[in-house]
Amino acid sequence: MRIEKVYNNNVVHTKGKHDEEIIVMGKGIGFQKKVGDEVDDSRIEKTFVLQNSDRVSELSRVYLDLAPEEVDAVLQIIEYGQKCLETTFDVSLHVALADHLHYTLQRTREHISLQNPLSWEIRKFYPKEYQLGRDALKIIFEKTGVLLAEDEISSIALHFINAQKDSGVIEKGYQISKMVTDMLGIVRLFYGKIVDEDSVSYNRFVTHIQYFAQRVANGVVQGKNDSFLYEQVKLNYPEAFACSEKIKNYIDTTYDFPMSRDEQVYITIHIQRLETSQ
Repeated sequence: MRIEKVYNNNVVHTKGKHDEEIIVMGKGIGFQKKVGDEVDDSRIEKTFVLQNSDRVSELSRVYLDLAPEEVDAVLQIIEYGQKCLETTFDVSLHVALADHLHYTLQRTREHISLQNPLSWEIRKFYPKEYQLGRDALKIIFEKTGVLLAEDEISSIALHFINAQKDSGVIEKGYQISKMVTDMLGIVRLFYGKIVDEDSVSYNRFVTHIQYFAQRVANGVVQGKNDSFLYEQVKLNYPEAFACSEKIKNYIDTTYDFPMSRDEQVYITIHIQRLETSQ
């Protein structure tokens, strides 16, 4: 393969036998190379055959801005992630993770920090990906000398979660965790605050909606429609009940799943406990 364009020391653009666009990555693969030179096959770590020019420009836009040590970090993190998760990822993860890392390093050097609101959920529901994010921070520090904030563990983990979702590896698990995350988000938005995530009430609520989300994903309707208890809870806990109504509407409209009155009663009681435990 002959080089069509050198993006940096670690990324070059070539063309295949049938003029297909190919991006080749590898440590030092573009070092002191110019257009027309042969690609050193021994340095190839990753090859992407791109079907359209949009992907070529997307990759070039991202990797053109990256320093050599940033490319090294991205390639090592993804290679490590593939071993840990026993899967392979396509070009979209290389673009997304590289873009994220580049701007995160910029923000960190400028002392600008961003919090990830999903940190707790990612840590709880995706332990493998969360640990991968933690290990990624060590790789980034080794390659760049920059120590990223703890919140970046979840942000990097989320890239791997989404990459697996796109490949269909964890579709149902992703659906369940998304439901749980969305329901927790509804509660947060309704009350306009973040509850104590270490409290017993919060963990009980999360456990309950996890099981509920599993039933929704599997199409299992559970519980009766006890009108008396339903009316009592509605009367005694009007605010918590109003919040549960939003959850019910979300589940109904998004997943076409009818929440039973008993289920709504249990969720309302859990929400009430969240509020009274503050």
